[in-house]
Amino acid sequence: MDPCRLLIDTDPGVDDALAILMAHAHADVAALTIATGNVGLGQTTANALKLIEVIGADTPVYPGCPVPLVQAPDGGASEIHGRDGFGDTGYAAARRNPESEHAALAMSRLTREAPGEITLVCIAPLTNLALAVRLDPELPKRVARLVIMGGAVTGHGNYLRPATEFNAGFDPEAAAIVFGAFPSFELVDWEATLRYPLRDAELDGWFRRGDDRARFYADISRHARAANRARGRGGLMAADALAMAVALQPDVVTRAETRHLEVALAEGVTRGATVVDWDGRGGKPANARIVLEVDRARFESMVAAGLGVSG
Repeated sequence: MDPCRLLIDTDPGVDDALAILMAHAHADVAALTIATGNVGLGQTTANALKLIEVIGADTPVYPGCPVPLVQAPDGGASEIHGRDGFGDTGYAAARRNPESEHAALAMSRLTREAPGEITLVCIAPLTNLALAVRLDPELPKRVARLVIMGGAVTGHGNYLRPATEFNAGFDPEAAAIVFGAFPSFELVDWEATLRYPLRDAELDGWFRRGDDRARFYADISRHARAANRARGRGGLMAADALAMAVALQPDVVTRAETRHLEVALAEGVTRGATVVDWDGRGGKPANARIVLEVDRARFESMVAAGLGVSG
């Protein structure tokens, strides 16, 4: 089987980095489009360029929107990812430069050039994709699949408001546009991430057995692992890696539910919360295939391959 072709919208970020390593080990990556989120756009772009250099790929990197569509963000995620998004490791900057085309325009162009061939994987706030579909309303028809990491489908969030997940809460208007524009998409939410952490013993083993990718990732993930331990969790909450596993191998999903999903926009404690119509009371068509369970062994195998572990 030919590898799937991916377009990855990302805000690297430690868990984004692992997802990108996995993608390059298993698929043809057409491009990275870069969002603001975990840290600011200049730094997420620099992190993407460095990661591509570590991988040894020539994947183009397209910077996108430096701010959310409507409101200034309430904050990033530097407490988890470090001020530079890569664990404050002080890595040497990549030697290459980003592309000049805006991420939203690149999304539109790449899907026009290969209609029906690209799986779009969004592991960042949805600002770039929302702008792209406003500029190009036909874009959803040209995407083979849309896989989103975002939301908290029963209200167990990880952002400033209790029921809100970071990607949805950082730019709720963008999430609302995307959820409304695509008739169907696959959602890997924060609560699924909590069920499938990457455990310390496995991580340390992969870091010992992997190649330069594993060594780089061991360095940049140290801060995030320490932050998890401080919160009483072991290992790594690899949200974006879990979403990437679903994008790469759809049958890794062992249980899912398809329901209508939307995002709350009103100011207050629920802003940015993802609201699922579990019982079909609203009468709106189901748009989200919500991933509930995956094959853990296959997920971990994909992670290990992304870190250069063979066998």
